[in-house]
Amino acid sequence: MPRKYSRGASRDVKSAMRRRKRGTPRSGKGGRGGKVKSRKQAIAIGLSEARKKGKKVPRKRTSRRKK
Repeated sequence: MPRKYSRGASRDVKSAMRRRKRGTPRSGKGGRGGKVKSRKQAIAIGLSEARKKGKKVPRKRTSRRKK
């Protein structure tokens, strides 16, 4: 079975997690928001950076509305 995420993408997530421990990543557009505290938020930042670099990352899941 093929990998869902590329190795490069997991490296980007790993570096985002390290930056979270140091307290450097910030949320929001352009990093103007508050400091990132949660693991989930740090993972999301790492994945979005990997997406921007063009690495193999699945599309974001969108919430589906109930009809």
